Amino acid sequence: MKKATTVDELVEQLIDVGRMAVERGLVLASGGNLSARLPGSGEFVVTASGTWLDRLEPGDFTRMDLDGEVVGGNRSPSSEWKLHQRTYRVREDVNAVVHIHPQYAVLVDALGHPVRLFTLDHAVYVRSVGRTDYHPNGSDELADTAAAEAKVHDCVILGHHGCSATGPDVGMAFRRAMNLEEAAIATYRALAVGDTETAFPAEAYHALHHA
Repeated sequence: MKKATTVDELVEQLIDVGRMAVERGLVLASGGNLSARLPGSGEFVVTASGTWLDRLEPGDFTRMDLDGEVVGGNRSPSSEWKLHQRTYRVREDVNAVVHIHPQYAVLVDALGHPVRLFTLDHAVYVRSVGRTDYHPNGSDELADTAAAEAKVHDCVILGHHGCSATGPDVGMAFRRAMNLEEAAIATYRALAVGDTETAFPAEAYHALHHA
């Protein structure tokens, strides 16, 4: 996925991601929400309230500023707009946030187990996994705790809810979300055969991220 240079291109990329997320079973119906901004911009576009991610159209996006004010587009942003806004405010390098409801990531976390990274892609793209306890959707508590975790982690599991994956562009944010769920599936399968320790080699991980 090429880096977008206009807001219209961002919207088209988010439309594609919404469709792919539903096709891959990462979210159902109007669950989840997506946002993006151009690098250095003080505004972002976010999916509007009640929109189904596999049926998005250009009119299904709200344009907001980092103070949380609606400045254009659909006048009713997703109830989760704070989750996106707070993350952008603490991560200047983040230009896309993918919030979906991946079943295995949520399940493994709910069972009290960390999502382990097994493959090279997990180690490179997910890097590390943060988490929050359950907080009501759309609440300040959810937005603030997720943003605090996003300062350290590119992927954050929202307890009994979903996940938030970030990136410098739309493509990377979605790639991280997909790899998080793949890592969660692998973790679940490892737990099913009684394995609680196997993970990507620590020395190889260190070499990847501290070269």
